[in-house]
Amino acid sequence: MPFDTNIRNTLIFLVIFILAFFPSIFHILLKPLLLPLEYLSGTTLQPPHQILPTCACCPPSTCYPAPPPPATKANQHEMAWTQKQFTLPSQGRGSHLITPEILSHLPELKTYKLGLLHLFVQHTSCALSLNENYDSDVRADMSDALDRIAPEDVKGELYRHSAEGLDDMPAHVKSSLVGASVSVPIRDGKLALGTWQGVWFLEFREGRQSRRVVATMQGEKK
Repeated sequence: MPFDTNIRNTLIFLVIFILAFFPSIFHILLKPLLLPLEYLSGTTLQPPHQILPTCACCPPSTCYPAPPPPATKANQHEMAWTQKQFTLPSQGRGSHLITPEILSHLPELKTYKLGLLHLFVQHTSCALSLNENYDSDVRADMSDALDRIAPEDVKGELYRHSAEGLDDMPAHVKSSLVGASVSVPIRDGKLALGTWQGVWFLEFREGRQSRRVVATMQGEKK
């Protein structure tokens, strides 16, 4: 009975299709046929090479990028964190320049080559700021300006909270306006402040208060 031509053509098409899109199958099927020839020729059998998967968007070598090189002493930097808490000297109501006190409490600052100093005051009736470090009149004017923005409520018409004195609620308002923290860059073991910049502590309550500050340093050590 003659072989059906349509079936033959279909088989030939399937073989061509498989070889065109799945060439690895051709190698697998051909391997057993070549084994006797390898034995007769004395060729040492080598383990089959791993066939890497390919993707449509890139060649096989870029489907799996090489891992990064291991870190060496040349590109390793010692990163460190330091945190301390200290108490500022008791000072009366007003704006005070405290840059020297900050430096005296933080000798570890000199060990940092590059980094950041964050200062946070743990109270709700005072503040920290960065401002003029030379003319004391600027600090006096700042205190006066904040008093005009948030005055004491002598007549009892401005604030609900008055249980802790006339100066308490205005102090809370000023603390929110100015802020409880500042951040200063560290460069070569020093604060990278501008020529006329200094760290201010603003006390908004009457009397002398004990105020705690948390200092956090983070960066690259020398």
